[in-house]
Amino acid sequence: MTCVRSTRIYCRPSCPAIVVREPNLDFVSSPAAAQARGFRACKRCRPDAAPGSPEWNTRADVAARAVRLIADGEVDRAGIDGLAARLGYSPRHLHRVVRGELGAPPVAIARAQRASTARLLLERTDLPISSVAFAAGFASVRQFNETIKATYAATPTQLRDRPDSCADGASTITVDLAFRPPFAAEAWLDHLALRCIDGVEAVCDGSYVRSLRLPHGPAAVRLTPAVDRVIAELRLSDLRDLAPAVQRCRRIADLDADPSAVDATLAADPLLAPLVAATPGLRAPGAADADEVVTRAVLGQQVSLRAARTAWSQLAARLGDPLPSECAFDGVELVFPSPEVIAQSDPSALRGPARRAATLLAANAAIASGAVPLDAGADRAATRAALMDIAGIGPWTADYVVMRALGDPDVLLSSDVAVRRGAELLGLPAAALDDHARRWSPWRSVAVHHLWRVASSHPTTDPRMVST
Repeated sequence: MTCVRSTRIYCRPSCPAIVVREPNLDFVSSPAAAQARGFRACKRCRPDAAPGSPEWNTRADVAARAVRLIADGEVDRAGIDGLAARLGYSPRHLHRVVRGELGAPPVAIARAQRASTARLLLERTDLPISSVAFAAGFASVRQFNETIKATYAATPTQLRDRPDSCADGASTITVDLAFRPPFAAEAWLDHLALRCIDGVEAVCDGSYVRSLRLPHGPAAVRLTPAVDRVIAELRLSDLRDLAPAVQRCRRIADLDADPSAVDATLAADPLLAPLVAATPGLRAPGAADADEVVTRAVLGQQVSLRAARTAWSQLAARLGDPLPSECAFDGVELVFPSPEVIAQSDPSALRGPARRAATLLAANAAIASGAVPLDAGADRAATRAALMDIAGIGPWTADYVVMRALGDPDVLLSSDVAVRRGAELLGLPAAALDDHARRWSPWRSVAVHHLWRVASSHPTTDPRMVST
């Protein structure tokens, strides 16, 4: 971010405003750091609404894990002490690490997120201003007013008076999700359409719709790609879930990725260059619910995609919770069952091999107990090791969960049958895949999606060829 000392305003580097002489500029790494220094967001380029940094997804250190947890609303729910405890550090040490990396302490980063959430609620709903304050996570109306004025140089009432306010009910909010172009929207929708769970999610009319299990209650979202943004129509049962809902929507479409950097790395390999040219901006879709990914992965082991979808849908129909009518979309009326519900279910009610049912119950029991960390700030190596300790879960399942549930952009599913076939169709022997794929780092997860697309475009009689 670029901070102008004379005006006390901070902008994106690409802001079309008049160029200021460099001696009058300061440079910071995040909107929170700019706000902590007393700078206000530019009203022209809206730097507070800029896409998230892909750096926090590629890194696995404490600062990156803290940023992901703050974005998911952990500070609003448990405070700084709760955030530090989740990461296994003292609040003082966490403060020192995060401030050193971002130029702002965790509390300032959380405050910046609350301000952004409050602005959305002010512009997109007719909620009373006092209700907006508490829904956005502020402890008092006074704190809310002071933060909004310091961040946007306007009062909450002045922000609400914008002519483009588009409220349509207290529980429905439409948010524009920014991304770095290009975005392979058609490929993203095709990928999701093949894997939809009946009643939980659907792809129709150019949109992806699904239910969400959020900290304060169920919700649903419709995501519609546009030229320069993804439009998210959120139906929330509790407005305090707005910030985590937005973050989960961004993960579903991998909107914090830097596709230019990804494509440049992958296109440097002559094998992948034609694939990148054919589908620029391909991303690695993440998960709306990390717990759900484990169940999907276990039920999808060594079966066809069609069989996996049937198993997922049957489980959701038997154990899923009904979505409140005010949140439901056409065709989406169930919330995928929680780990606690699955872990306590009758094994005889789970169709399929008894060994797979036992693995499913054990995995969900481990998630429910906290033995397998799957929150936004989980240590990826620790999660993988915890999954591997469960009987019936092997390297493919553990790596798939780390890629989808924790958003690791550098996972190579080298044992995946469809990935190996895709590589062989490109002229790369499966035995040489691991060594050759080192040149794709740190974006091997996206390379996996390219190989899946190659495999799916060449029909085969092997039912395992399309991965879950």
